[in-house]
Amino acid sequence: MDDPRGDTAMNPSSGDRDLDVAVLLPCYNEAAAIAATIEGFRKHLPRARIFVYDNNSSDGTADIARAHGAIVRKETRQGKGHVVQRMFADVEADIYVLADGDGTYDAASAPEIIRQLREGPYDVINAGRLEQSRAAYRPGHRFGNWMLTTLVRVSFNASWTDMLSGYKVMSRRFVKSFPISSAGFEIETELFIHAIEAGAASTEIMCSYFERGAGSTSKLNTFRDGFRILRMIGVLIKDERPMQFFSAAAAIMVGAALIIAWPVFQEYARTGLVPRFPTAVLATGLVLAGMLSQTAGFVLDGIARTRRETKRLFFLRYPAI
Repeated sequence: MDDPRGDTAMNPSSGDRDLDVAVLLPCYNEAAAIAATIEGFRKHLPRARIFVYDNNSSDGTADIARAHGAIVRKETRQGKGHVVQRMFADVEADIYVLADGDGTYDAASAPEIIRQLREGPYDVINAGRLEQSRAAYRPGHRFGNWMLTTLVRVSFNASWTDMLSGYKVMSRRFVKSFPISSAGFEIETELFIHAIEAGAASTEIMCSYFERGAGSTSKLNTFRDGFRILRMIGVLIKDERPMQFFSAAAAIMVGAALIIAWPVFQEYARTGLVPRFPTAVLATGLVLAGMLSQTAGFVLDGIARTRRETKRLFFLRYPAI
């Protein structure tokens, strides 16, 4: 049943002032695990409000969550990104604990993560996964997570080692300044980039990660969602690091032009003729395209810098914890 005090109810906690803590659990067909997940967070965060947003489940997830005292709401647009977007828009709190409803994340770690968030103070803490059994983390997911996280760390000079973890504790200003655009599991990548671009104070701590219980199945498709995340990374690099993106494109085009033009240069040096005129035209076109790409990088880099400054100013409109 919904909390009669509404979304702005305060929940006393230890510290110099009361802080309202909201646990956010996006769910799709998690009937086998949602009850234990709710009870786990209630045990370790007894004063927190627990929200379950049901994403078109057909197995009674919403009814089970409601029976265990969670505040249950619906999001009909399919995809985790849509659910998180709705959660961040609807729920008002000082601290947000985002986890999955499948029981794989360690609710017992939540009080310590919140303590570190407050004492940092940080705006977001990512809970990296320490799997407690080999079955908890499929090899394909492990490799894909490492590859994608490494790509983002190199591109954005970031420090997290488990970008795709779904377990995070965040401040109000981090949540309310987050411009979500993804629909699915790319949401974790967007959260990571938002922390970097907004200049949010962040850190990562490692927490236990458990195998799914009987009857609970992963909704993540290794290849489909991996390619979607990779595409999102490419879009974010283009938007947030345009100089890197367009400089790389320019280097590829100019490099290709030099490779295909080399025989033409050799022939001209030997005979003074250009018999492969179409090849010469193609090489010239590639060089011109590379120059245009580099120019676009310079222009868009200035725009991206302005966007980052605007995002930072919007982020700072909200008070720190």
